[in-house]
Amino acid sequence: MQLTKAEEQVMQILWDKEEGLVKDIRDSFNDPKPARNTVSTVVRILEKKGYVGHKVYGNVHLYHPLISKGDYSKSQLFGLMEGYFNNSFPAMASFFAREKDLTMKELEELLEDTRKELKKGKKKK
Repeated sequence: MQLTKAEEQVMQILWDKEEGLVKDIRDSFNDPKPARNTVSTVVRILEKKGYVGHKVYGNVHLYHPLISKGDYSKSQLFGLMEGYFNNSFPAMASFFAREKDLTMKELEELLEDTRKELKKGKKKK
């Protein structure tokens, strides 16, 4: 599920802080800060969508992410690949290589880094 820009901003704060009150979340925004009610509404929407949970302490709600930043990033990346690159990773990688005007040396470094990551992943299994 795609998040709105406001929802993603709140999630970024919660991922960084790991938990927070509406006041904590609002205080993490740059000036001009959104209204408290706006932050509260966005947090409740995120809760309905299943991205955020809360613990109650008296009349105070302490919010925390239910989905990790890594899982959200992965779903967005795969959605991008499916929606714009016909589910082809090589097509997506080629697009970004062209757009970023990568040199052959940078592409070789990327390939080497990818090999290392794949080896690490196989060792964990």
